[in-house]
Parts: sequence; C-alpha cells; structure tokens
Amino acid sequence: MSTTTTSKSLAEEAAQVLRAITLIKLGARMQVLESEFPKLSRDRLIRLYREVKGASPPKGMLPFSEDWYLTWGPNIHASMFANVYAFLEQNSASLDRVDLLSRAYALYAEHFTLNGEALQMDLTRAWTFVRFKEAGILRLAGCTRCRGKFVAHAHEPTHGMVCGICQPPSRAGKTKAKAARAQSAALQAA
Repeated sequence: MSTTTTSKSLAEEAAQVLRAITLIKLGARMQVLESEFPKLSRDRLIRLYREVKGASPPKGMLPFSEDWYLTWGPNIHASMFANVYAFLEQNSASLDRVDLLSRAYALYAEHFTLNGEALQMDLTRAWTFVRFKEAGILRLAGCTRCRGKFVAHAHEPTHGMVCGICQPPSRAGKTKAKAARAQSAALQAA
C-alpha cells in the first residue's frame, strides 16, 4: 500500500472520528453511531463516547414508533426539526445525511433553548425521523390554515389537514406539573 493511499485513508478516518464526536456531543446513542460510521469499530466508538461524555454509553433499544412523532407536543418539535432538515437538504447539496442531521438538530436545539423551552426530541429521535422519512413512513404535510408544514403519516390524505398549533387538542398544555405549580402558587398567595 502506498503512502498516498495510507495518508488518504487516515484522513478519511480522522474525518469520520470528528463527525462521530459531533454526534456524540449532540447526544447520539451507540446504535446511531454504529449505523452512520460502519468503518469505525464498536470498540473505537465506545472509547470515543467515554472520552467525550465521561461515561459509558447508555444501553437499551432505540425508540421505534412513528406514533411518537404524531402526538401533539412531540409533533411540534419534530415538525420544527423536519422543516430545518428539509431546508438544509434543499439548499446544501454538498452535505450528506450525517452533516444534515447534526446541523439541523443543532439549529432545532438552539431555537428551543433560546426560547427557554425544554427539548422534547433528542438526537436519536431526530435520526429515527430521518430514517422514517427516507423509508416513506413519515412526511411533511401542509396545514390548510397556517400553510406551515408539519409531520404526518406518509399515506394519510392531504386535503383538510390542520397542524397541532392551529388546532391543539382540548387538553393540550394541561399537565399534572402545570396544575401542581398553579396550586402551589395559589397556596402561596393565600
């Protein structure tokens, strides 16, 4: 093997390691890393994870249900991520799926963090959404009221669809935690 080939393969491996580190910092799980970086060994990815996070990677299966993306709160977050991803995909021809994922997720997280909201979608769910979209399970559908796009099943009829922001469910935002805070505030006021 020539030195040019060796240095080229080392450069490619170093680029893969840097991209893996970016995903680890954003919260990627081992299954995501193994799927996106098949040339890096599992042991290498585990060592990278430990070095970046200071702990062993979490164990367990990845979430695998498209229904999560369709419930009210997660749908708003998934739709935000999906719209950012779609925009980057259309306007950045040079980016591959890993780069699109990391940039779109970072922008999604920045938006909600700046607005003081907790993130409902982690990087693993974002990655799973991209896979569901590529497999034709989920898609972006247009809202007939606001004309925005939101995540929906790929095979649902498109006429008359309304997003969760324009038509929230009757109990939207009425959580036990919110009720407990209101009760606590009422007791303190009394």
